Amino acid sequence: MMFSKMTSNIRVSVTPEYDSKNSYPSENRYVFKYNITIENKGDFPVKILKRKWLIFDVGFGYTEIIGDGVIGLTPEIPIGESFAYFSNVMLRSGVGNMGGKYLIKNMNTQEDFEIDIPKFNLLSEVLSN
Repeated sequence: MMFSKMTSNIRVSVTPEYDSKNSYPSENRYVFKYNITIENKGDFPVKILKRKWLIFDVGFGYTEIIGDGVIGLTPEIPIGESFAYFSNVMLRSGVGNMGGKYLIKNMNTQEDFEIDIPKFNLLSEVLSN
């Protein structure tokens, strides 16, 4: 299932997937992969500067993750182009969700602004059967 949100002419789409190969439910380790595509539908090039995630793990509460760029990069996205990457997250309960924001720079004006990362559900197959 894909989750998508448009903010300031930038569309962020996320496709999460339970990673059963790297999960160990008996040890409370549930790993989820997620693919993200950031599409620049606006009329100026942008650069991803920072990310902020809010991760919810049922029974364990919220964790906030803040960092520079994405996967060690601060990619520039020209007009009409997109940038895609994948990452992963581990939950202890096997059920949760996550969402957040990117801090983006308008490369024409050098102005910074935030765009939303849509909230998406994380549900392990072990628990959904």
